[in-house]
Order: sequence, then C-alpha cells, then structure tokens
Amino acid sequence: MKSSMFVMVHVGQSTESQRNLEHGIETLSWGFPDKKPEYDDARPEFALLATGASPRVQLEDWLHKTATLYLFQVRGGFYEGQAWHWPDEEAERRLKYPQRFGIEPLAKLENVPLGPTGPLTEAGSDAIRRSGTDRGMGKLVQMPAQRLLELAGIPFDPDQPEDVPLDKSPGFIAEQVAGEKKPRHRRRGAGYVSDPKKRKAIEEHAEQLATTHYEAQGWTVEKLGKPYDLRCTRGTEERHVEVKGTTGAATSVELTVNEVLHARDKHNTVDLYVVSDIRVDTTTDPYTASGGTVSHYTGWEPADEDLRPRKYEYRLPDLTA
Repeated sequence: MKSSMFVMVHVGQSTESQRNLEHGIETLSWGFPDKKPEYDDARPEFALLATGASPRVQLEDWLHKTATLYLFQVRGGFYEGQAWHWPDEEAERRLKYPQRFGIEPLAKLENVPLGPTGPLTEAGSDAIRRSGTDRGMGKLVQMPAQRLLELAGIPFDPDQPEDVPLDKSPGFIAEQVAGEKKPRHRRRGAGYVSDPKKRKAIEEHAEQLATTHYEAQGWTVEKLGKPYDLRCTRGTEERHVEVKGTTGAATSVELTVNEVLHARDKHNTVDLYVVSDIRVDTTTDPYTASGGTVSHYTGWEPADEDLRPRKYEYRLPDLTA
C-alpha cells in the first residue's frame, strides 16, 4: 500500500486542551508551540488528532488501549502564524502556537484500537503516544492511509489516497468532540468568528485588501455585499469577487447556495479572494485588523468534490394527500 505523510498529535483531556480542539475543528486550523527541524519543507497529507488515552505509559501498554481519532486532510503545509487564534492565545494576548497548518475534517473514529488490530502501524501509533509526552508537538510519520479511510467509509484511489473527495467524506463538527454534552449549534468554517466586532474587522480588512489589489490593476471596484462582495469593471470587462477572511489557516470557507450558483453561472466571471492569518487588535474601538496572507483564485468555479453540504432543506410530506 502507498504510504502518506501524517502529522500525529495527542490532545489531552484538560478543559483547555479540549476547548482548543473544538476551536481548531471549528476554524479548520491547528498549531504547535515550537518549530522542529523535521517540519522544514514537510508537506503532510493527513493529520490524526487523538484523545482519550493517556500517553504516559510504555509502548507495550499503549498498544492495548483505544482512542478517539479525528482524521483530517492537511491543507497548505506548515506556516508561521502571526495572529492570535485560539481562546488561550486571545486570553493571554500572545502567540502560543505559531507553527500552524490547515485541517479539513474527514471523519471521527471512536474506540479505535491503537495496536495491531487497529488501522495504525506501530510507528504511527507510537508517534501519537510520543506527541502526548512532548507538549502535544506533532510527530511526522509515513503510514498508509487506506485502512483509516476504509474504516471511515471514505472512497479513495489506491494510487492517490490523499485525493479525498470532500463530498464523499462524512466530516464532523466541533460539537462532536468527545465529552461535549450539549450541542451549541455553532457554525463552522475558516471565516467564522463568534465575536461580531472581530468578525466585522476581519471582513472589512479582507475586503479592503481585495479592493486595493483590483484597483491597482485598473479595475473600478463597487462594494455590494450581496449577491457577491465586489463588482469590478474595467472597460467592457466585468468580474465578481467573493471575499473571505480568517485569523486561521486558508483551509476551506463557508459558502451559501447562492454564492455557489453564482460562481457556476457561465455568464459570470468570478474570483475568490481569501485572506488568512489576519491579526486583530481588540484594544481599539473599533477593532483594528492588519496583515494576512492572500490566496487568490481567478476564474473560480467550485467543483462538486470540493463541496460538502452542511445543511439541508427538507420538504415536509403532504399530510392531506
């Protein structure tokens, strides 16, 4: 079987660790407190965040345990973050996890054996254990992904198991973190922030960067908001721009049905402009946003395999029929 590069991470059971796990899932980002030499130029394809089993045991004992595994596709590789992103970073007003990467949820797997009867190689399982004794620092390991994907019920190409069709994977949301008692019905996605003032600062900063970019190329920019964010004209040309912003990684973004349909309409030329790792100063009034890394997709048309439905419209049966 083909091997893929994994980032193996043990997440502790403390309230802070579990809260950060929820936030990482919700905002599609993960981070470590330090940079290690093995991260240089590494391009991991998957990540496993494991919780529920204590790592402070010998390997022989560890291999008899089970754990909850959160399987992710890694997006974009490692980068040096600049923005406060996790709740404890915000509370302490400092970067605690600057070594970051984007994570796309694929499947939550419960009570998974960590030994030979499970889907992990011994090296992969031990990497999770060692992560737990090293402040949750990620451990890189080469391991086949096929058994994990099969366990999750995700179809894959044996020659390219990393090309996971998002629309065929079950995914999961922050409310499904082990130990979560009451769902809070939160949204998810790289662009979502719970503080409305912070969310507004991020959105306006991303729009301003996009506006500056297009104006520098000779476009006249009109801010609309709906059905798309920016209308750009240059002579007889017209281009519509969807703008998204986040303090986290450029992993995926939330789209409305209308945004998808608009981008797929052959009569429209649509770009997607995403600004990630935006810094926000919450001591000012209004909040001040700055910086960020731009991901720019011109002639954008979202494909089915890159979309995963988060909500459904349900037509009620006709009780009079």
